[in-house]
Amino acid sequence: MDADTVNRELSVARKAIGWWQRQGWIVGDPTIGIERRAAPPDRTKALAENQIAALWRLDAALREKTFWKMLYESAARADEVLCPNVEDLYPQDKRGKITAKGGATEWIHWQSGTAQLLPRLIARRTRGPLFLTDRKAPAGTPTLDICPETGRARLSYRRAEEIFEENTRLLANPLTSPEDVENLDGFTLHRLRHSALTHDAEDGTSTPMLLARSRHASVRSLERYARPGVDAVARHVAERDPAARRRS
Repeated sequence: MDADTVNRELSVARKAIGWWQRQGWIVGDPTIGIERRAAPPDRTKALAENQIAALWRLDAALREKTFWKMLYESAARADEVLCPNVEDLYPQDKRGKITAKGGATEWIHWQSGTAQLLPRLIARRTRGPLFLTDRKAPAGTPTLDICPETGRARLSYRRAEEIFEENTRLLANPLTSPEDVENLDGFTLHRLRHSALTHDAEDGTSTPMLLARSRHASVRSLERYARPGVDAVARHVAERDPAARRRS
């Protein structure tokens, strides 16, 4: 597991152990000697504008097109976008309620791209998970994760990530032939959120609005998105080209 996962699980375990000790159930701490791992810096890069445009042109299913559009336009986390039910959406306002980190209820907002796709995805459904699997829910699936109208289950993060990674292998490795791309990696879903916030920052979005969009508690958390991408750097250089200034 990566450092962030190890540190998170260790923190959860220690909180539980502390509670067990207070109840008198255990005496020792089995995590003594386990150190937190040094988390590497976030090197996630935003997708370039031409990569985002190519993503929308992919021959993908309606569910995937809607999910990817909503992720990018809302700048929300993938697991948050998978949690809403149809009844949590307010299509006329282009917004919806989600359950964020810590269990808080928050709002995400989307644009016309998502708004145009949502009615086709929802069809005539009035309740149940927004994004569904292709098959009936297996036995043992929690009732809250089953659509009462179709019997299908809520799409999982793991499956959504697999589909996105498989569909973006050629975009991530443009010089590779289609025959060889199967052994390579595509993009991760997190890069859509990262790209949306980076593009907002490049366009001059204020810090308070970036905080509201990302729903981070600290300005320091925005540092990872404050790295201009290749397109922004190219525009910056072109706008300051003396030859271009003389022509204008």
